[in-house]
Amino acid sequence: MRWRKSSRSSAGGPECVEIALVSSGAAVRDSKNADGARLSFGGAGWDTFLAAAKTGAFVG
Repeated sequence: MRWRKSSRSSAGGPECVEIALVSSGAAVRDSKNADGARLSFGGAGWDTFLAAAKTGAFVG
């Protein structure tokens, strides 16, 4: 997979997320733990995840 840092990640800060676009959708990982857990999304799931993130649904 070809990973890239999300444009929403903080510059050099603790919140660094990387994404990889794949034929079936996308994958997300913590850039500080590249070998750790990953989230995988199909195309429709990725669209839903992005829409929720843009509305702040994951902010605690």
